[in-house]
Amino acid sequence: MGKSYGYRRGTRHMFSRPYRRHGPEHLSTYLKVYKVGDIVDIKAHGGIHNGMPHKFYHGRTGRVFNVTKRAVGVVVNKQIGNRYLPKRINVRIEHIKHSRCREDHLNRVRENERRKLEAREKGVVFDLRRQPVGPRKAHLVKPRGREPELVEPIPYEIVV
Repeated sequence: MGKSYGYRRGTRHMFSRPYRRHGPEHLSTYLKVYKVGDIVDIKAHGGIHNGMPHKFYHGRTGRVFNVTKRAVGVVVNKQIGNRYLPKRINVRIEHIKHSRCREDHLNRVRENERRKLEAREKGVVFDLRRQPVGPRKAHLVKPRGREPELVEPIPYEIVV
């Protein structure tokens, strides 16, 4: 058999629905609000063929540049050779969801603002930078009635 070069080639598992997730799409998918500038994840829904993105964009993250009645326009960076091109694609809302990639950053910004306010009230200087996780505290290991076992390599012997 020859090799196929179809539009949906190699998507047997990519576009298949997860176990016990078949059937009609929930209404909450259609009630989500997308605004220009939102960061969204593209995840093609195999049960809805209209407005499905190409398999390349499945799992990519982009920014909304246009909103219509049933779809949104998303800018996604695509690497072509040695450069990245911003590709503009139109995707129906069943195939996208709000990205959680900035959630930790925004939570940290809110926490830092709260800490800055507290520091100003108390009149102290507070370091807002993230600190690396240090080494664990020193502690003793209890043998619990067993003798420690000495582990050492077996000496190398030449067998003739």
